[in-house]
Amino acid sequence: MNPTELLGLLTLERLDSNLFRGQNQDIGAVAVFGGQVLAQALVAAGETVEGREAHSMHAYFLRPGNKTVPIIYEVERVRDGGSFTTRRVVAIQKGEPIFILSVSFQKAEEGYSHQLEMPDVPAPEDLPCESELRMAMAESLPEERRAFFTSVRPVEMRPIYPHDLWDKSDRPPEQGFWIRVNTKVPDSPMLHRALLAYTSDFYLMGTALRPHGERFSSEGMQAASLDHSMWFHREFRMDEWVLYMMESTSASGSRGLNFGKFYSRDGTLVASCTQEGLIRRPRAQAK
Repeated sequence: MNPTELLGLLTLERLDSNLFRGQNQDIGAVAVFGGQVLAQALVAAGETVEGREAHSMHAYFLRPGNKTVPIIYEVERVRDGGSFTTRRVVAIQKGEPIFILSVSFQKAEEGYSHQLEMPDVPAPEDLPCESELRMAMAESLPEERRAFFTSVRPVEMRPIYPHDLWDKSDRPPEQGFWIRVNTKVPDSPMLHRALLAYTSDFYLMGTALRPHGERFSSEGMQAASLDHSMWFHREFRMDEWVLYMMESTSASGSRGLNFGKFYSRDGTLVASCTQEGLIRRPRAQAK
């Protein structure tokens, strides 16, 4: 999938005032890519709101999405208040909910401001492209993972620590990427938020595996997103470089908790995210 196709994927068909249909794009995963559902659901919610931008979203993944079946997004207009607007979105396939999302929108206003400083990392121009690294190690991947890791992705990513991206020795539970959509994106804050939501689902869950000598690509690894939350702090553009820093604070009960922070190139903290994922160890290890 190229960047233009990604923008098309985020253009939903309006079936009714609160009902939308989205198509799927196969990027080699077993089910519909979670970032796609996050982004499309956010777009569906935004289509029912005027004059306000999303500042937070909280989602649960209920069932794997079927890549061959379009997704229906049903929006509930929960509340339209003086400063905030709330929407609830249910993603449906074959009559069953596969995903739910709550989104809050806010009218722009001034207030206090502070942020954590951006870490000192190499510039994106000094780092290799993640897609080249993926292709170089494709033959070493288990067959069940190969299609996902060799697919053409619409977002350019450059890893901060390229030499240990798939190193299976124990590593600290942290990683980072420069990310951007390598095409001109229309001046729509909602679209840029949706593109960030889409990209936020790459690599985040795997951060919790790094201290355990495993990676998402490990043979027999059972991994799936359980929930995903995002907060949009300041405006940004996804056709410019954004730094995505990830860390995992805990893994227990076959679940890993991960956090992400997004910085524009000038050091501005523009968004944050969290995700808890299912990370069941391969059966041979579990015995």
